[in-house]
Amino acid sequence: MQFTAKQIGEFLNGTVEGDENAQVSTLSKIEDGTTGALCFLSNPKYENFLYTTSASVVIVAKDFVPTQPTKATLVKVQDPYSAFSVLLDKYNEVANMNSEEVGVHSSSFVHPTANIGKNVYIGAFCCIEQNVVIGDNAKIYAQTYIGADSKIGAQCTLFPGVKLYKHTIVGDRVTVHSNTVIGSDGFGFAPQKDGSYPE
Repeated sequence: MQFTAKQIGEFLNGTVEGDENAQVSTLSKIEDGTTGALCFLSNPKYENFLYTTSASVVIVAKDFVPTQPTKATLVKVQDPYSAFSVLLDKYNEVANMNSEEVGVHSSSFVHPTANIGKNVYIGAFCCIEQNVVIGDNAKIYAQTYIGADSKIGAQCTLFPGVKLYKHTIVGDRVTVHSNTVIGSDGFGFAPQKDGSYPE
């Protein structure tokens, strides 16, 4: 996927300084920026990288004034860090929607009562228990377990090894990273006076 500096500026309500047709197709740290990369500068201690980076577009603060010439096109916004986070979410959303991965891998188990939406991908060795609902365009990667009566919203991405205990609800456009467990004991244990623990 490619975006121009002009498109990024419009999306972030920012102003573009430089080539508004500069294109980016990946995200990176400013010190690692290469041609086609989008970066951001928020912390002043990284400013020197702005003048050496090969990144095509860099998001900077609205009041930022470079002290040296820059090769990158600048997109000026109110808060570069927050703006980059917004773009990252948007990038993941678009990537998920445009993914060609669709269907259920033959090694996975999907309970007959599960309700699977349109254009859903379920990778190898997944287990989808009874009455699970998975929204449209969701991507469920290998070795993921989704417990009974759970609900996964539209355009969600569950990376490999995610475990969702029963009755878990995940909203729309959520990304859950590998080996995350949701729904397990999370509030500790409360020992009783006799030394036992409540069940």
